[in-house]
Amino acid sequence: MILLRSFCLTVSTIAMTAAAAHAEDITIKLWTLADRSAPARVTNIEAAADLMNHQFEAAGSDTRVVIDANASTVQGWDDLALDTLKAFAVGMGPDISVLPHEWIGQFADAGYAMNMDAEIAAKPWVYGDILPNLWEAAKGSDGSIYGVPQDAEIRMFFYNKDMLREIGKDEAFIDGLPAAVEAGDFTLDDLTALAKEVVDDGAAEYGMLHRPNVGIDYLMVFQSFGVEFMDPDTGKLQLPKQEMRDALAWYQNAADQGVTPRDNTQMSWDTIKSNFKQENAFLFHQGVWAVAWQAGDDIANSWPTDGDGYFDKIGWIPAPAAHKGGAPVNLSHPLLYTVNPESDHAELAAELVALATLPYFNNQHAVSSYHTAISHAQEAMPAYRDNWALSAASKLMDRAKFVPNHTEFGSYNRILFNGLQAVETGAMTADEAIEFIADEIDLQMGDDVIIVDSLEG
Repeated sequence: MILLRSFCLTVSTIAMTAAAAHAEDITIKLWTLADRSAPARVTNIEAAADLMNHQFEAAGSDTRVVIDANASTVQGWDDLALDTLKAFAVGMGPDISVLPHEWIGQFADAGYAMNMDAEIAAKPWVYGDILPNLWEAAKGSDGSIYGVPQDAEIRMFFYNKDMLREIGKDEAFIDGLPAAVEAGDFTLDDLTALAKEVVDDGAAEYGMLHRPNVGIDYLMVFQSFGVEFMDPDTGKLQLPKQEMRDALAWYQNAADQGVTPRDNTQMSWDTIKSNFKQENAFLFHQGVWAVAWQAGDDIANSWPTDGDGYFDKIGWIPAPAAHKGGAPVNLSHPLLYTVNPESDHAELAAELVALATLPYFNNQHAVSSYHTAISHAQEAMPAYRDNWALSAASKLMDRAKFVPNHTEFGSYNRILFNGLQAVETGAMTADEAIEFIADEIDLQMGDDVIIVDSLEG
């Protein structure tokens, strides 16, 4: 009832304002990235507009909200963010933008993203139930919130339980592995040793495969080693050399031990996926959406499509702790709805975002695109609860960390990946790679990145 009254009051206010302005159609521009697997980023806003239009009609107003959606075909989210910034710079920015969370700081500082603190406080019927850690990904440099989580996801290590059975591991060990990781008793080095055992005993050709190109999956390993990519005092990116060297050494050791193939970063995505699906690889780390092809029939042989069957075959763990007694790490990369504060219809755009964020609508996106819930209410809804993959993935969100809300992190990450690639191929040792990374970051990014020997002491 509180939700309905709040919504109707807002719509009535907008309706009266629109009526005074001759009750013409109100066009709201929405910009997002074209994604055939996730159309609800647009359709949820359209559905919210449809709901609002019904309320206008019930209020006796002939005002109508029309959504003008631009689904860009640029290469990725960073390119979309740059195009959106350019549009804002010439006064052509949209009313609502979908952005990767690391861009929120730049949009907020430039005045292109509305401060949502008051909106969030005024609408507990939708925002009071959002997972608390997701708000951290929506904060600008001043600590205020400038976006609303549109979706979330979680990254993890997938491992093949049948291979563990093949090398003689009992069910107690297999079933207890996630708990051992959570307790900090099973470390990243233990994971390497286990993968080597699988390879040495002939159960798999590859111990571990990971993405072949720049991304964020591997960053959870760096975070396990204590790498913090942003200095909280200055808001600048930082490079802690010792912690990063230790993470690079872990990848180097995996390659030296024959766990990760030297040419992992030269493989195609199709090759990597096929090797895991064809059971040539023990470990693979990426994100929950990978379940769609793992349980599907498009790649290689068939796997169980029911939860019990799938989890009897495949297990999930976060990146284990780097040292005994430490904490494992998960990584998430939320997208955000942002509202243009200079829009003539900023209040209405904010209301549309609120409606599209309601559990019913957000579940349309989550379940169809294999993204995790942004609220506890979503997790309890049948459509989500009965999706065994998403229900299991939500349990990993408690430990989720995020990449920095810093627009230069993409450049930083490309340099980091070059160092990772060098240690895996054998072109550099971890000691050489960290010096290469530090030199390149200093050369390309200068004072924008703080380089420190270590975050300890």
